[in-house]
Amino acid sequence: MSPRSTRQSDEHSTAGAYVHPGEEFTRDTTYIEDGIVRDPEHARLSEGARAWPVEAGRYRLVAARACPWANRTLIVRRLLGLEDALPVGLPGPVHDARSWTFDLDPDGRDPVLGIERLQEAYLARYPDYPRGITVPAVVEVASGKVVTNDFAQLTEDLAKEWTAFHREGAPDLWPAGLEDEMRQVMRRVYTEVNNGVYRCGFAGSQQAYEKAYERLWAALDWLEERLATRRYLMGEHITEADVRLFTTLVRFDPVYHSHFKCSRNKLTEMPHLWGYARDLFQTPGFGDTVDFQQVKEHYYIVHEDINPSQIVPVGPDLRNWVSAHGREALGGSPFGEGTAPGPVRPEERVDRRHTPLAV
Repeated sequence: MSPRSTRQSDEHSTAGAYVHPGEEFTRDTTYIEDGIVRDPEHARLSEGARAWPVEAGRYRLVAARACPWANRTLIVRRLLGLEDALPVGLPGPVHDARSWTFDLDPDGRDPVLGIERLQEAYLARYPDYPRGITVPAVVEVASGKVVTNDFAQLTEDLAKEWTAFHREGAPDLWPAGLEDEMRQVMRRVYTEVNNGVYRCGFAGSQQAYEKAYERLWAALDWLEERLATRRYLMGEHITEADVRLFTTLVRFDPVYHSHFKCSRNKLTEMPHLWGYARDLFQTPGFGDTVDFQQVKEHYYIVHEDINPSQIVPVGPDLRNWVSAHGREALGGSPFGEGTAPGPVRPEERVDRRHTPLAV
């Protein structure tokens, strides 16, 4: 295990201990850098990282719906049609200081891995694992050992390395001609928006909070302007850049606006971003992975330092997520030359009570 300072890390599973008085929020960026690739012998990985072969059924993706970083993997997996090749385990929305747990499964155990806590897979490989137990994580089924929790690289690898198992009509989420610009856009989205809301929420001083707040809203204003003339972040079709932005936008009004004090205005008050978010939400593969109740329970219950009462808000009303967005007027289409994924598998459907979609 070695640090990759240019990448992003998932949030730790430690309840509390986020707000450090007088300090800015700084995300831990050290995690397991192993990659799952089609040609392990020639893979280019960080020093000390191991290359694992792409094999259908060898691994299990563990991804909590509540977590925005894990939500990315659920979206990409569904868009590419990798449900058979990479089965999924879904922890519940609330964890303790030790780990994410499989409390939604019968007997509180993942039915394939047979474990109660994701921590068990980390410790099976690293008995003295010193960091937070994060999702998403990929676990080798036979050994029960974690392979990687490198969430940024994971979704890129699903698009580029798992092509032999993509469904017919899978969209190109990393178009070669746009990749350089796309990486720049995604980097700004990550530092200023995906991580920016956390920088506001876990600021340890008024000064740190106001600095983070200004950075966040400067970026959201930039995105509002960018999306005024293009349907998606990179133009006419969805890319991974849209996946990465969506998981923050879909949590903005239910959580970040109040819980993280990102309260200049609501997403619903930014016409282009709000239309764009609804457009994606109503696109197969995006909104059908979102469980709003689990999202709220995760943030409002786990973050006791921000919300000591652990009271989960009843609102907001979610019916507006399926209202007309009008983004078709900008042209383009979500899947380009590809097609939409099929219906969600029954065992992976979001609870009907937790979504405005007809799932």
